[in-house]
Amino acid sequence: MKKILVSGGAGFIGSHLCTRLINEGNYVICLDNFFTGTRSNITHLKGNPLFEFVHHDIELPYFREGIDEIYNLACPASPVHYQFDAIKTIKTSVVGVLNMLGLAKRNGAKIMQASTSEIYGDPTVHPQVEGYWGNVNPIGFRSCYDEGKRCAETLFMDYHRQNHLRIKIIRIFNTYGPRMLPDDGRVVSNFVVQALQNHDITIYGDGNQTRSFQYVDDLIEGMVRMMNADEAFIGPVNIGNPNEFTIRELAEKVIQLTGSRSKIVFEPLPHDDPRQRKPDISLAKEKLHWKPVVELDEGLRRMIDYFKEYHP
Repeated sequence: MKKILVSGGAGFIGSHLCTRLINEGNYVICLDNFFTGTRSNITHLKGNPLFEFVHHDIELPYFREGIDEIYNLACPASPVHYQFDAIKTIKTSVVGVLNMLGLAKRNGAKIMQASTSEIYGDPTVHPQVEGYWGNVNPIGFRSCYDEGKRCAETLFMDYHRQNHLRIKIIRIFNTYGPRMLPDDGRVVSNFVVQALQNHDITIYGDGNQTRSFQYVDDLIEGMVRMMNADEAFIGPVNIGNPNEFTIRELAEKVIQLTGSRSKIVFEPLPHDDPRQRKPDISLAKEKLHWKPVVELDEGLRRMIDYFKEYHP
């Protein structure tokens, strides 16, 4: 049995990861400060002898012995939340990451960083390959997250080179699924919630910007495969769904699947919002034998069913 720490374990992605790791027979320590995570995400794990919750902010050091693996997911991931307290966001990605790397070093543990497609910024290379360095505005409204995650990758690589730490880096592309917050601010949850309430669906910009949407179960599978892959393969590796849709196509799909009376309305595009985003997943296919299996229509149906029953 492995003892695995998941920071941000009460979040949308983290709670799914905790469940998967426990189902595989691991002892899971879930660290969360409830900045965007919620108790309801981990209610189903309470009382499980393989689950332990610790209320903790990774900006402060955490001391624990006997840890085998660390998944570092702690960080708000939606523009609404990461711009709410930009300084806290970048501290989580720098000071928090240093604390998690220090914990891994003391324990001799393997550690994974949940990085992001946002490190590519508004890309000039399409689709995005791991060797692309990105096009990021270092002083923009989104830079607390984009540059924070870029710095986190730097810290991971430096700890690996200097301290021989066993690391893994994944770059997560747009992910959706049950346990997203209704006010998450990301496009899939926004559209589903608005459609179920028959409210206008708000598209920022002209709706021709594209995204690739990955269902959470596919992401979790990729994360676990990466952690268990050959230790010589440290990444970074893109984990995302390469099927590309315009934002307008997404809105129309959600209206159709919900049978909603919502109308589409347009608002100005936010600062530094990328025009297109699509992963090249050749490396994940080659090294992890991974590719997404949940198509958008099926994933959206599951998401819609979840929000129909949602009770905070």
